[in-house]
Amino acid sequence: MAELKTKVNTESVEFFLKKAASGKRLQDCFTVLELMKNITKEEPKMWDQLIVGFGNYHYKYESGREGDFFIAGFSPRKQNLTLYIMAVFSKYEDLMSKFGKYKNGKSYLYINDLVDIKINILKKIISESVKYIKKKY
Repeated sequence: MAELKTKVNTESVEFFLKKAASGKRLQDCFTVLELMKNITKEEPKMWDQLIVGFGNYHYKYESGREGDFFIAGFSPRKQNLTLYIMAVFSKYEDLMSKFGKYKNGKSYLYINDLVDIKINILKKIISESVKYIKKKY
């Protein structure tokens, strides 16, 4: 069975953010950092070399694959700010319809700028995602 590449490490979150982002993107990163820290009640840690993650949970699939992953996280990318959340909780579609300008993947939200979204809705999305993960795992 392949080993999961995304693992927690001891690198400095602040150093990473200051190296990976600047200007408005860096401000947005520190805003999201505080939001996720307050919602998860966890300290941020580096996962892999590019993701800031909060908390962790252990999962095990019916296939036998298992591992540990962060509860919520984000990464400043060149094109956008990527948020890692669980997008399967019951209120997801309703919240996303009010969220603002974004793109999404299976468990990712891509945001160009925090001014393009509603922060109060982002807080609810993160909170609901965290509740879902904690209840399921």
